[in-house]
Amino acid sequence: MSERLQKFLASAGLGSRRQIEDWIRQHRIVVNGQPAQLGLSVSNADRIEIDGKPVRIAARQPRRVLAYYKPVGEMTTRRDPDGRPTVFDRLPPVHDGRWIAVGRLDLNTQGLLLLTNDGELANRLMHPSSGIEREYAVRVVGEVTPEQLQRLLEGVPLDDGLARFDEMREAGGEGVNHWYHVILREGRHREVRRLWESQGITVSRLIRVRYGPVILRRGLHPGRWDELDEVQMAELMKAVHYEPAPEPEPRRLPVAPSRAKSAASRPNRPVQEPGSGPWASAGRRSTPERARSPRTGDGGGRKPSSESRRPPLSGRPRPKPSR
Repeated sequence: MSERLQKFLASAGLGSRRQIEDWIRQHRIVVNGQPAQLGLSVSNADRIEIDGKPVRIAARQPRRVLAYYKPVGEMTTRRDPDGRPTVFDRLPPVHDGRWIAVGRLDLNTQGLLLLTNDGELANRLMHPSSGIEREYAVRVVGEVTPEQLQRLLEGVPLDDGLARFDEMREAGGEGVNHWYHVILREGRHREVRRLWESQGITVSRLIRVRYGPVILRRGLHPGRWDELDEVQMAELMKAVHYEPAPEPEPRRLPVAPSRAKSAASRPNRPVQEPGSGPWASAGRRSTPERARSPRTGDGGGRKPSSESRRPPLSGRPRPKPSR
């Protein structure tokens, strides 16, 4: 089955759809010997090259998402020309793909950064149409008037258009430092800082504490990460209406005829499933094959008695009468 080139490569974990579209415009991708164009559909049968290197599309790996606590001083880029550390320096390896950062945090911003090996999921999480909430804890210097807060909620003209916070609430503070929690639904460059600066207010600390349903865990140290479990993954994918094709069910092996016959001969006795039963928690195997006696098949595991090993009376020699 064929699909758009950018979606095909993003699903393989080679980048987000937005990144791959930029590569197509930069003529970095070649398909079947010809420069790729936007809108081109491909399949596994096509020869694809990126920067002159063939692309090998392996079997799709399990979807993974990391909730990384980015510290101040790390770049959200794969390589930095100035040699500064990046978030990718600390991440675990991923096979047949690569980690894709969901948006960016600037050098002086810390907090939650999502990374995934699914380019389609990354694209949906970053796209403005998804309306995913980003929540930040902001520490500002100086007094903030109610009029300034109102303007930040109503909208402020910036260089790249009108911007505003969707929600704001005070979170305490001492002296000249005051904390606020702000929520917005887009990810423009340095948008939180620029909004506050438009009101003449200096941001002294900025931490992203939530991205959609994923919350930065208390106790997680900067430079460490949590990997989302199945429940968290389901919530995240539901938030962006992402329902990929279901995985194929594993092929079931046919039951051996002798085992089927043995089970059918005991209709009133339930067959115990492997790994169940009173000994399963103790680490013992309780499969029917092990419990069944190889000689009697009665499931009790006992050897036949000496009487049962005697030949039938009709086959024994009769003792001679004594004189």
